[in-house]
Amino acid sequence: MSTTPRIAIAGAGLGGLVCARVLQRHGVPVTVFERDTGPRSRAQGGTLDIDADTGQAALRAAGLFDRFLALSRPEGQEWRLYDRHATLIRHDRADEDDLSRPEIDRGRLRTLLLDSLTPGTVRWGHSIRAVTPLPRGTARLHHHDRTTEEFDLVVGADGAWSRVRPALSDAQPSYAGVTMVEARFDDVDRRHPGIARLVGRGTMSAKAGGHSLVLQRNSDGHVRAYITFRGPQDWHAGLDLADTEAVRARLLARYQGWHESLLDILRDNEGGFIDRPMFVLPVPHSWQRVPGVTLLGDAAHLMPPAGVGANLALLDGAELARAVIDHPTVDEALDSYESVMLPRAADNARAARRMLATLLPDTDSDEAVFPDSLWPDGTLPDPRPARTG
Repeated sequence: MSTTPRIAIAGAGLGGLVCARVLQRHGVPVTVFERDTGPRSRAQGGTLDIDADTGQAALRAAGLFDRFLALSRPEGQEWRLYDRHATLIRHDRADEDDLSRPEIDRGRLRTLLLDSLTPGTVRWGHSIRAVTPLPRGTARLHHHDRTTEEFDLVVGADGAWSRVRPALSDAQPSYAGVTMVEARFDDVDRRHPGIARLVGRGTMSAKAGGHSLVLQRNSDGHVRAYITFRGPQDWHAGLDLADTEAVRARLLARYQGWHESLLDILRDNEGGFIDRPMFVLPVPHSWQRVPGVTLLGDAAHLMPPAGVGANLALLDGAELARAVIDHPTVDEALDSYESVMLPRAADNARAARRMLATLLPDTDSDEAVFPDSLWPDGTLPDPRPARTG
C-alpha cells in the first residue's frame, strides 16, 4: 500500500492473533484489543486438530509451523467410536509421523501466537462496545470506557457474540438444538484408568440417537469430557448448575441404560459441569461490502463445532493479512478476502450442519451413521467431536 493503514483487531483469539502475526511479519503495524485482563485470565478450552490445508497453511504463513509441530501431538489423531453398550465399532489409529491433523491444546497454540507478536501489540482489558463506519472509508472503534479511536480497518475477530458484526450484519446467533455439557478428568492414567482405556491417546465417542458421550485427551494427563445431546436449551430447568450432584443426577437419567463404563464419564469427573449450548449463525451469512470493517472466524461464520471452526479462523486471519499486504487499498484487500472467505464459510457451515444432523440425529436409534461425503470438497469430515472453548 502507498500508505501504511491503521489496523485494529477486536479479539485475541487464534484468528485475530495469526492475522496480527502475518501483518507484523510484513512490516504492517496492528493493534489487538482484548477484553481479557491478561493472557492467563481464563482457561482457553480443550484440544484442536490443525488441518494441513487450513490451519497449518496459516501457521506456515505466520512462520510458526516448526514451532507448532514441536508442541503438537500427532498421536492424538487416534479416534475410537463405541455404541452405548461400550462395544468398539471403529478405531482409527494414527502414526506419529502422520501430520495431517495433529492435535494441540488451544492454550498452547494461543501462547505460541502471542509470544510471536511485538510486545505491546495486545491491549489487555480493552473491550469493544461498537464500531461505526465513517463516510471517508474508515471506522470508529468505541471502547467500553467511552473513548474512541479511528482506524482504516477494524477486524472483528471477537467470536460468536461479536460487537463488530452489527456494523455489517443484523444476524444474531441462534440455538442449534444441541447442548454440550463439559466435564474434566485430571491425572487420568493414574487416577481414572477406566477413562484412560476408553479415550486411548486421542478421542473417543459413544453415540446413540440424539445423545453422545465424548472424551478428548489433552496434554499432561488431562482429559475433557463432552456430554452432548439434542434437547431444549433449558434442559436444566429447576436445577442450580452450581449444584454438581443435582446436575449429575439429571444427566445420569438422560443416559439411563448406557454401559457402566460409559456412565463413569458422568459419575467420576473432577469438579463441576459446564453448560455449553451450541449456537450458530444463519447460512449463508454474508453482508454488503462496508469500507473499513470486516469479520473473521466465528464472528463471520459461527457454525456447529465439527473440527473446522478453529482451522477456518486461522485461515481467515492469514488470508486477510495477506490481502492487506498484497493490495494497494484496504477496500481492494477486503474485496479480495471476502470474495473467497464468504462462499467458503457458507459451504463449510452447510456441511457442518449436515454432519451434526447425521452424527447426532433426532432419533432414538442406536445406529451411528457415517455418510460417504459431507464436505464441499467431496471428502468425509473428521467424525471426531468438536473442539470447544
